[in-house]
Amino acid sequence: MALEIERKFLVLNDSWRNSVRDSAYFRQGYLNNEIHCSVRVRVCGDRAWLNIKSVTIGTQRQEFEYEIPANDAHTMLSTLSRRPLIEKTRYFVDVGPHTWEIDVFEGDNTGLVVAEIELGNPDETFEKPGWLGEEVTYDPRYYNTSLSTNPYNSWQD
Repeated sequence: MALEIERKFLVLNDSWRNSVRDSAYFRQGYLNNEIHCSVRVRVCGDRAWLNIKSVTIGTQRQEFEYEIPANDAHTMLSTLSRRPLIEKTRYFVDVGPHTWEIDVFEGDNTGLVVAEIELGNPDETFEKPGWLGEEVTYDPRYYNTSLSTNPYNSWQD
């Protein structure tokens, strides 16, 4: 079984952009709306994956990911995925021994910027850079599966 240990934060400002080492554009869609797990298809460039993730709130979730043909993924995004699709550019920023993944959302989630860090264990310490804001690990609104049914631009303050 694969276990993902991840923490998620809002981003305060753009100062992280000075440290970007790489980036990738993703389009992804969800194929189900289940209580126990999410099933998504994701495309990045000419590669694609099918991902199954437990719907567990918090730092630890089961996660399984399988590469699939990109043409199949594009068909699934066009015909089977619920709307809106999640569109984002992911930036990779190294801070100490960790890599932060900063997602800048587009489309119906424009304006949302979230930083994620994957850890080896839930209690692992990590450096918190100055651009890091409020932790939202335990707020399901910020999960991509939630953003596909309740996009950021529809939130009421």
